[in-house]
Amino acid sequence: MNEVVLRFEEVAKTYPGTPPVESLRGVDLEVRAGDMVAVVGPSGSGKTTLLNLAAGLDRPTGGSVLLGGERVETLSDRRLSGLRAHAIGIVFQRFFLLDHRTAAANVADGLLYRGVPPHRRRAAALEALERVGLAERAGRQARVLSGGERQRVAIARALVGRPALVLADEPTGNLDSATGDQILALLHGLNADGVTLLLITHDPHVAAACGRRVELRDGRVAERTADRA
Repeated sequence: MNEVVLRFEEVAKTYPGTPPVESLRGVDLEVRAGDMVAVVGPSGSGKTTLLNLAAGLDRPTGGSVLLGGERVETLSDRRLSGLRAHAIGIVFQRFFLLDHRTAAANVADGLLYRGVPPHRRRAAALEALERVGLAERAGRQARVLSGGERQRVAIARALVGRPALVLADEPTGNLDSATGDQILALLHGLNADGVTLLLITHDPHVAAACGRRVELRDGRVAERTADRA
């Protein structure tokens, strides 16, 4: 059976306020190596909170998040940062590329916190760009790339360290439908090659293309599909 790379055990997250905001309420979720899982739900359902917890960017107020077999809530900030740098790749909806740096430099930045020497960072970046079909654009500044190309650079940056899990926040959200379909096909190809993916999406087309779908509503899992054969 495939290794569990992410597990939520009765996870709750409450933000202070008057009244406090319960963003997640007893969520159970398991992602195994090789999965492609979509998390869907309306605005305010808890999708962003789930993403932040899965990425180790936040800690639960109840229950437990296991990332790479370690309980996030018990780790020091330093240990959590190290785990995040090695175990997780994140594809942000708004890309967050540095416009005046090349595609290769933006991808290489994904290895900055691993202590990888510059020449090895560049070699890994070129390999990752080739993997997403952008090898010939490696020397182009990000500002001259199309939206689809920028998203491919962002995906390459998430892949460059070969993390156990890649998280994608609305990976087609800023793209037209044709380009979005290309990115979805790319993600499918990467998953077929063994990349484990957890996608946060509002797009039913994207969700339907994933092996599993988990629907959040009011901070709880309202529905989930079984793995496809």
